[in-house]
Amino acid sequence: MADNSNENIKKNIPEKGPLNFIIGSLTSFLLFIFFYLLSNKIAIYFSVHKPSNSSEIVQNISSSINTLIIGLSFLLTFSFAFIGIGLFIVFIRSFFLRKS
Repeated sequence: MADNSNENIKKNIPEKGPLNFIIGSLTSFLLFIFFYLLSNKIAIYFSVHKPSNSSEIVQNISSSINTLIIGLSFLLTFSFAFIGIGLFIVFIRSFFLRKS
């Protein structure tokens, strides 16, 4: 009886098709472009606006935080790029898989 309920649950779940993968890929590439532009602006901003406090400790902490923010923004950029590439590969692959 448990097997029948699992089959009914599986039948009600819609399959992911090529359209889902290409939409996900395009969305991911759009987010990649957005975060790429944002990361460049952040990097330029922090390179122009140096910490202005005279204390070396405050300058070191500020520089570390700036580096962390720049690193995280570029990490987001490349993560969305790789997700977009992966979804595009799955989109192409979905045309070659046979349904059983």
